[in-house]
Order: sequence, then structure tokens, then C-alpha cells
Amino acid sequence: MTNGDAAWWRDGVLYQIYVRSFADTDGDGSGDLQGVIDHLDHLEWLGVDGIWLSPITPSPDRDWGYDVSDYRDVHPELGDLATLDRLVSEAASRGIRVILDLVPNHTSDLHPWFVDARSSVNAEHRGWYVWRDPRPDGSPPNNWVSVFGGPAWELEERTGQSYLHNFLTEQPDLDWWNEDVRREFEDIVRFWFDRGIAGFRIDVANGLIKDRALRDNAPATQDDPEDIRRRGQRQVYNLNRPEVHEIYRDWRGIADAFDPPRILVGETWIFDLREVARFYGATGDELHLCFNFPFVFADLDAETLRGIVETTEDALEPFAQPAWAGSNHDVGRFPTRWCADRPAAARCALLMLLTLRGTPFLYYGDEIGMVEVPVTGDDVRDGPGQIGEAQTGRDPGRTPMHWNAEPGTGFTDGGARPWLPIGDARAINVADQREDPGSMLHLCRDLIALRRETSDLRSGAYASLPSPPGVWTWRRGSSTTVAVNLSDGRVAVPVDPGTIAIGTDRSRDGETVDADINLGPWEGAVLRVAPA
Repeated sequence: MTNGDAAWWRDGVLYQIYVRSFADTDGDGSGDLQGVIDHLDHLEWLGVDGIWLSPITPSPDRDWGYDVSDYRDVHPELGDLATLDRLVSEAASRGIRVILDLVPNHTSDLHPWFVDARSSVNAEHRGWYVWRDPRPDGSPPNNWVSVFGGPAWELEERTGQSYLHNFLTEQPDLDWWNEDVRREFEDIVRFWFDRGIAGFRIDVANGLIKDRALRDNAPATQDDPEDIRRRGQRQVYNLNRPEVHEIYRDWRGIADAFDPPRILVGETWIFDLREVARFYGATGDELHLCFNFPFVFADLDAETLRGIVETTEDALEPFAQPAWAGSNHDVGRFPTRWCADRPAAARCALLMLLTLRGTPFLYYGDEIGMVEVPVTGDDVRDGPGQIGEAQTGRDPGRTPMHWNAEPGTGFTDGGARPWLPIGDARAINVADQREDPGSMLHLCRDLIALRRETSDLRSGAYASLPSPPGVWTWRRGSSTTVAVNLSDGRVAVPVDPGTIAIGTDRSRDGETVDADINLGPWEGAVLRVAPA
């Protein structure tokens, strides 16, 4: 633990667990909550302060938990409430908090609310969802498109109206203009906080409120990010409405009323960093952390990343804390996406994530440099990925954890086929790296430990330093410098005299540096230097 309950999320490191792929304890080929409990010792040894669980609520799994059918229970394939309570307790005894994934933008079409809503225009829950009449020519109510391709509206023949689904057809959007919806989710938030859950990662945090008049979105332009250009329109009316901030101010009041205070982390899928900054609130009264997707989707390029970090620092108010991630369940694994499966580049990326100002989020397997596994044919499980060209399949970044090199990789000992292909665990696994002090696993653990013991890395300000082309150098606080060579050439990097605390080449730990540090291709180091 770092500096107490109030600062744990600010000083610490969080770790995302895709539960189905972490550890299978009942032999059905899918991970479960007991599997998380069984590996808490690994997480304690690694040094993480909190874990974020992918959705564990009941779901028909058309979008693997992001289509919720009950917000107050646990999916029976993953466990039950008693197991979750035990996980929270066991984690707490190791100084680890548990954060859940909350999906408030939409439900499953099998949720009792929607089953009732679609039954009649006069149904009790009809107004909980967004319904509109088609246009006179029978076309959808407006031009909005689904994130996964095609119109964002589905016509219900029974009532003659269409419902909104910004994602899959089976994921109808809730109407957050409805006060009953708001009160219900405030109760859901309290329900989990009362059970000891430390906070939520909020899915589609920027998308809850839709334009009340349902106006058409404007066409995309060549200046828009690729994600927007692919959909052909700027999603300014079905996402990113200013009224959403009122919801988070209310939720922040709920979170702050608990002892210790709970935290709210936003999936803010926004490419305007000044717009992301607004989700922290004008006075720090909204979300505690917001994911930075311009950073996630940038190339592993020194000047590009430096520019994003500097823009982020300039956009945030002094109270706001950045959140950094390279991998997650939607975007895949950074050792593949950023680093083209090159171990040296992955080590640089890991060092970068754990030494920037802000809260780093690791994805299960990041600590050992797990790469993506090809998933094709009958092995495909990702519902959106089955649509085709409209959405790239996300299964390759969700495959089972490599605990060891044995059959089943320690993920499963049962006879059932793993829910996704395991891949080659002989090259990358926890057990082998645990025995190798020069491994990526030990680099990750030692960087987390350095962060815990170094106030500069926990809370020191960020400042860019002059660097040769292809190199990114920055200072943290008064006496810590970080340099990463993100190029194929050897370079001399000007730094203040000091000592290498941790290098991606561990044989250099403790080395004295005078005026320059010589870095090989794809090499990085954290240095202790004289106070500025």
C-alpha cells in the first residue's frame, strides 16, 4: 500500500483482469472468480494496488458481459456473490482493491427491463429506452450509425417503433433523460459500494446522454481520427453530450460519501484531450481518472507520444491525474500493437507506462509481455468480430493467461477445450520468468517497487527534456530522469549525472552516468540524478 486510502488510486498501479481468460478452476475451459482468488498471491508479489474485473454480471454474452441482463448479481459461469465477496476480502488482506466494470449506456435485450419495454408502448419500462417512430418513408429516425456498423436503430414490428442501439442490436440504449433510470443506477452504484467494491470503470462513459432532439450527425472529414472516418460521421449527437457531466457529479457525491471514498474511472473514448479533461470536472467533482485513447492508439514513436503527453499535461487542471494504458480487452496487447512482438520494444513501453505522471493500468499478461494469438474460424467468440469488416475481432487480445509451459498453461487443468486458443506459452509464461531476474516480469515488478519507494515517480511533476531524434526523455519531480530510445540506432542522450536505478537492460542497474547515457536500440532507463 502507498499513502493510504485517499491516495491509493493516485499513487498505485491497477491491473485489468479479463476474468474468462485468467484462470479456470472448475474445468469448463473458462476462467472464473475463484481463479482470480487463487492468483492473488501473484498480484501481491507483483505489487499492484487494485484490480479491475471485466464484466462479471449475468449476461447472454453476445458481447461477453457488456450486454448486461442483471446489474446486481454475478454470472453463474464466473461464480456467485459469495465468491465475489470472498475475492474482495482476500484481496483486501493483501492490500489490493477490487474495481468492477459498470455498463450503464445499454443493457442486454434479454434484461427484464427491455423484455417489458418492447412488449407495448404502454409498458412500465418503455420510457427507460430510446424509442422513436421511423421517418415517413420507413427509414430509421435519424442517420446515426452503430459502433459495430450499420444503422443504430432496430424496427420492432410489434409496436411499429424503432429502438436505439449504439452497439449491437442486442444492446438497446437506455434513455438517461429518464429520472427513473438515473435513480436506478444510483441504487446499483450504492449496492456494489456497500459490498466493498472500491470503484467502477464506467463503460462508454462519454455516451450515456443522447441529443434530446435526435438530430442527424454531421459527416466525417479527412481531419477526423480514423475511427470517426470509418463510421462516416462525427458522433456529436449520439455521444459526447455536455449533459452527461451532471450524472458524474451526482455519482461523485455518492462515491465521496463512502469511507474510504470510492473511485470512478471513465472509458472516455474521445480524441480531443481538452474534452477528456472536462470529465474530471471543473473542481475535481466528476471522474477520478479518464483513459487517454489518443495515447493508446498512437504509434510507439518518441515525438508522437511526447506530444500527446505534453498536450495532456497542458489540458488537465492541477488536481487531475492522467490514466495510461497500452493494452485492454478492446484494443489488444501493446507488445503486439505497439511493438510488433519485439521484446526489447515491449520492455521500453512497459518502462514508459510505469514512469509517466499518472495512474498506469496493466492488462493481464502485460507483465510478461504476452502477445496476441491469432483466432480464426470456429474459434472466434467475439460477437462484434463475427460481423465482418465493420469491426475487427478482439479475441486475439483476450486469450488465456500463460501461467506456465505445461499443457493448459496453468490456465486450466480440466479436459474442456479452453474458450479461446491458448497460444504458445513455452516462450512467454509466468513460471519461467519468475525464475529469471532479467525477465520482463521482474522488470515490471521492480519498476512497480521503484515507483512505490520514489515520491518523484508517484507524484512528481512531468517535464520534457531535450532529446536526440527517436528518443524521449523526461524528468519526474526533482531527481528522477527517464530516457527511452524508441529507434533502431544507438544514441548518446544528454542527462544530468546520476545512477541508473533500473534499465531495460538489467545488467546496467547501478551504473554511474556522467554527462550522457548511451542507449542501444530500443533501450530505456530510469536514473536517479541530483535534485534540480
